[in-house]
Amino acid sequence: MPKAEGLSLPFEDAGHIRSDLLETIPYEGNEQTIRLHYPEFSAVCPFSGLPDIAVVDVSYIPSDRIIELKSLKYYYVSFRNVGIYQEDATDRIYKDLKSVLDPRALYVRTEYNVRGGIGAVCEMGNKAKEEK
Repeated sequence: MPKAEGLSLPFEDAGHIRSDLLETIPYEGNEQTIRLHYPEFSAVCPFSGLPDIAVVDVSYIPSDRIIELKSLKYYYVSFRNVGIYQEDATDRIYKDLKSVLDPRALYVRTEYNVRGGIGAVCEMGNKAKEEK
């Protein structure tokens, strides 16, 4: 029997997610849809301790604030050693962005790499205006 069978690697709890890193910038422009694509998201499966890798897509229509991108990157990186289920990670990203931005519309989509032959996509919110 392989030594790794049943092994669960250590990880941090959700208290280590750094939503305090999220910064915003005032926005006074016309209504527009902002789309952000982050292909390097990782967290830890709390069941196995193995990494979950995903693409995170966010689209939002700002009210009076936009997200500062470097702070968003550091926020995403803070998930790296946190044990959190995929659905909960999507929910957390949605709630944290909604809290700091108070946008007119917000949509968060995570698409995880296939594990065990199953791909997972989690979506929250209303899609901001689609391109026509």
